[in-house]
Amino acid sequence: MKIRVKVIALIGGLFVALGAAQLFVQDTILLPSFAELERQDAQTDMDRVANTVARDLDLLEAMAADWGDWDETYQFMQDRNPRFIATSMTTSTIQGYRANAVAFVDLSGKFVWARAIAPGSGAPIDIDVIGRGALPADHLWQDALRTGTVVTGLLRTNRGAMLTAFAPVLDGTHHGPHRGMVLLGRLLTPTEIARIGEQAQVRLSARLVPALESAPALARRAVAPARTAPMIVRESVTEVYRDLTDVAHAPLLTLRIDVPRRISARGHAVVRYASLFLMGAGAAALVLLVLLLNRSVLNPLARMTRHAVRIGQSDDLTSRLDLQRTDELGALGHAFDQMVGRVAEARRQLVDHSYEAGIAENASGVLHNLGNAMTPLCVKVASLQNALRQAPTADIDLVLTELEQTTAASGRTADLEAFLRLTSRELAGSVTTLQGDVDAIAGTTQTIQALLADQTRHARAPPALETLDLPDLVQQSTALVSPKLLQRLSIEIDDSLRELGSVRLARTTLQQVFQNLIVNAAEAVSAAGHGTLRIAGHRVPLPDGDTLDLSFTDDGLGITPEHVGRVFEKGFSTKPSATNLGIGLHWCANAVHALEGTLRAESPGPNRGATFHLLLPLERRAVHRITQAA
Repeated sequence: MKIRVKVIALIGGLFVALGAAQLFVQDTILLPSFAELERQDAQTDMDRVANTVARDLDLLEAMAADWGDWDETYQFMQDRNPRFIATSMTTSTIQGYRANAVAFVDLSGKFVWARAIAPGSGAPIDIDVIGRGALPADHLWQDALRTGTVVTGLLRTNRGAMLTAFAPVLDGTHHGPHRGMVLLGRLLTPTEIARIGEQAQVRLSARLVPALESAPALARRAVAPARTAPMIVRESVTEVYRDLTDVAHAPLLTLRIDVPRRISARGHAVVRYASLFLMGAGAAALVLLVLLLNRSVLNPLARMTRHAVRIGQSDDLTSRLDLQRTDELGALGHAFDQMVGRVAEARRQLVDHSYEAGIAENASGVLHNLGNAMTPLCVKVASLQNALRQAPTADIDLVLTELEQTTAASGRTADLEAFLRLTSRELAGSVTTLQGDVDAIAGTTQTIQALLADQTRHARAPPALETLDLPDLVQQSTALVSPKLLQRLSIEIDDSLRELGSVRLARTTLQQVFQNLIVNAAEAVSAAGHGTLRIAGHRVPLPDGDTLDLSFTDDGLGITPEHVGRVFEKGFSTKPSATNLGIGLHWCANAVHALEGTLRAESPGPNRGATFHLLLPLERRAVHRITQAA
């Protein structure tokens, strides 16, 4: 598939994906958000209705308390003077408080005086709560009557639900003892319901729950959503319901408000217009983008591709693209032409120098092999020259000459033979000594060569891993520390370090790291004269393999909080610069990092010691030693 088709398909797919994402967002986020906002708004409207009812109850309570805390009412409850009723409890007075029922109740629960009037006209009406003549003995407000406590709530009457307040009769200064209660009620008529809806700015309706409806009957009513569902979302309106209970917490009145779904309608309109606009803009952008890509990128790129293929298929390096552009593609074409020119020049130089390069390479190989051969030869010759130079060969020749010239009768033969034996022994001793020196030199040479080979191998290969026991490694590292420092420090190896068993780690590097940490602990406890370093370890299981966590804890000077994060910085040290270069911990951190591990420090504060955690990945699980009884 050509890149032009790929680019067009990619852009088209991108726009399709964006369209699908836009549809997904609008269906899962935008439209549900509008619906949720609408539900919250409807619930808020119902909350305003409930608050309005509660506010009316509060006002009714205030009026009942005002009537009850009146000295004339207090006097009336004692002398039952009808003049108080005639002058203060007129129809206009009751209507002024928008009340429909008033009763004065003595401490026994009997109504001293009670009256019920119709809303609006003020004509006397029959309300069963007032007509009983007394507060029922099992009524919930009997406790309020006994204690003189203000209570409010809804009561069921033969004329519907009624807002009711019950307040004690006091002496006008909020003092008692109370002489009874004032009962003040307001019927929730359709007019009153409409007034509550106007105050809450909603369309409100109410339905009285039947009084004889039992709990099983209420459960069967669950099939009627309009009665029990708190909210019903219809196509154009949201119906919200709320039940009001009477003073006995029994369902009394079901309120309903109808909230038009204007928010959802506007949300759908906005989303629809936005989708149409995005579709049109996306189509226009797709066409324009493809045209611009063809003109600015795809056509020049196709030309460059054809040119590169032509050069690759032919041996002509003189052809040039000569793309007259000032953008990145023009710079790429110019660089490609320069590259082709340099390739042509390099090819010419390669042909000219190929022969010379071959000869030079051959000579280099020969010289290298000769050098390798001459090096041990020169060493051997030098050793032989030195041995011959020191050997007593001249003395032996002189003795042999004199032996040949001396007769047995002269008496010097025995002396010459003795001297010859001594000289021979000396020569043999020299040879033996030279042999030991030669062996030592050879061993030293092999050691140096092995070290050089090991260093070369280390420079190009990962660290060599060895199977070792960590307590042994600690002891080896301790042996490298100055005895003067060890006099200040007691090193304790925790049992957890021994329980780890054998592990495979880079022994050489870790030995130096351990040595640095031990020296650091010894210097940290020097102020106290003597201290302890405790070394522990455990295995940390991880999904990609086990990690070894080694801790070095001392009881020395500790580390201040501002220095904990800097102790591994190069050049940083809390010790005097004259005695410390600040590279020990820095080197340790780098060395551990090279082993794919980490080194971190922690301290509870100055003079409270410090802990260094060394974390290293383990190649495999440790092989524990098995001790078998003899």
